[in-house]
Amino acid sequence: MNKTELIAKVAEIAGLSKVDAKKAVDAAVEAVKGALKKGEKVQVPGILTLSVEKRAARKGINPATKAVITIPAKKVVKAKVGSELAAAV
Repeated sequence: MNKTELIAKVAEIAGLSKVDAKKAVDAAVEAVKGALKKGEKVQVPGILTLSVEKRAARKGINPATKAVITIPAKKVVKAKVGSELAAAV
């Protein structure tokens, strides 16, 4: 399901116009992004938990040159699937 299909499905289920459903989906995405940028956990019980995890710098190998490189530290989003979502598959 892509974003357009998600918007259409939200509109159908919630009885909204596609314009209003797009606004709702966009607002939800912005809210999640804003919370993650602040380092907050986003939790939808039974469905999904998103959190930010810090990865330390580490050594790696450039596969083309076989040279040792340093992979810089970074933040990544960690996702954990909830029991309701896992059972729905």
